Amino acid sequence: MANIAFFGLGNMGGPMAANLIQAGHHVCVFDLFPAAVEKLVTLGATTAETPTLVVKDADVVISMLPAGKHVYDLYLGNNGLAEVLTAETLVIDSSTIDSATAIKTAEGLKAHNIHFIDAPVSGGVAGATAGTLSFMVGGSEQNFAVAKPFLDVMGKNIFHAGEVGAGQVAKVCNNMLLSILMVGTSEAIQLGIDNGLDPKVLSEIMSNSSGSNWTLEVYNPCPGVSEGVPSSNDYKGGFMTDLMAKDLGLAMDTAVQSNSSTPLGALTRNLYALHQKAGNGKKDFSSIFQQFSANDA
Repeated sequence: MANIAFFGLGNMGGPMAANLIQAGHHVCVFDLFPAAVEKLVTLGATTAETPTLVVKDADVVISMLPAGKHVYDLYLGNNGLAEVLTAETLVIDSSTIDSATAIKTAEGLKAHNIHFIDAPVSGGVAGATAGTLSFMVGGSEQNFAVAKPFLDVMGKNIFHAGEVGAGQVAKVCNNMLLSILMVGTSEAIQLGIDNGLDPKVLSEIMSNSSGSNWTLEVYNPCPGVSEGVPSSNDYKGGFMTDLMAKDLGLAMDTAVQSNSSTPLGALTRNLYALHQKAGNGKKDFSSIFQQFSANDA
């Protein structure tokens, strides 16, 4: 069993760390919110007062942080961990950030003989809790092989997308498509409702026809169609609109850098930005359905 240092115990990071503890690893955790730390300690984690003490004796460091600046500062900023990590330590960053920052962080750590992979995830809070996340990994074949046993504890589908930064590109491509499908599914269901159809019946028809997709079958945005999804819980839980808006911003930045044409992605980003500004940032991203609902028009 390995000594793992884990930074970032939010909605995703907390359950991921818990699965590592359950698998028998020694996990030392750190978060700016004491309640998040205490929750993991009750599950068997240890903690320390400073990031430097958290990584003492760590074989692997995992981070799940809000943005690229937080990732870079943790490892390479003032008093960054690069100065105290043992050579050959593996850093697994599962934050969703821009690929340029992932590459910059990897290069900075390489100067200290520290290994790095970017490994953003898909699957939401439910997937993090169940240990069924999908990991999209960027890094060398060797580092991917070392990381995989740890990723297997937290996820079900582990993909090696390419070199450092490739995991981040794969993640924004996936989330851009997910958001487009969510908007399309929402407007299609509402079109049916506006013309007298039962949304549950319509969803079943489309799920068994050429319009079938994940948002329709697994994460239906219309309240009352599916059980156990945010739309049937007042859009609470799941993946916040704020986070989808952030990921769509990263997708658009990536498109600009590669001169890629993403007209549907750009339109969807604008729709989510409007939804966010209307006060829906903390709701699940499937709440975009409300923008099409006759009851909310």
